[in-house]
Amino acid sequence: LILAVAAGRAQVQQDPSAETTEGTGISINCSHPNIQSYDYIHWYRQLSGRGPAFMAFSHKGSKELQEPPGRLSVAADRRSSALWLSRPRRGDAAVYYCAVGD
Repeated sequence: LILAVAAGRAQVQQDPSAETTEGTGISINCSHPNIQSYDYIHWYRQLSGRGPAFMAFSHKGSKELQEPPGRLSVAADRRSSALWLSRPRRGDAAVYYCAVGD
């Protein structure tokens, strides 16, 4: 199971790829050091052959995800965030994007 990762804007930085096996949790990290106080962190994913689909957004703290199961966590200083997929399946193989904006 290979999860490709891409930067949604110049303001964010992500590792180019992340890989795991089916059922083994994985963290996809995003750095946004220049985030403003009013900005939210948005996460999307793009499955093969489809357009980007919204997953979740947050301003601070952590938020549980139902589908796919996992959690979106924002660091206390808001300069980074992480998308944790707790039980990824083959169908979760996608390009994952983070973006910062209002």
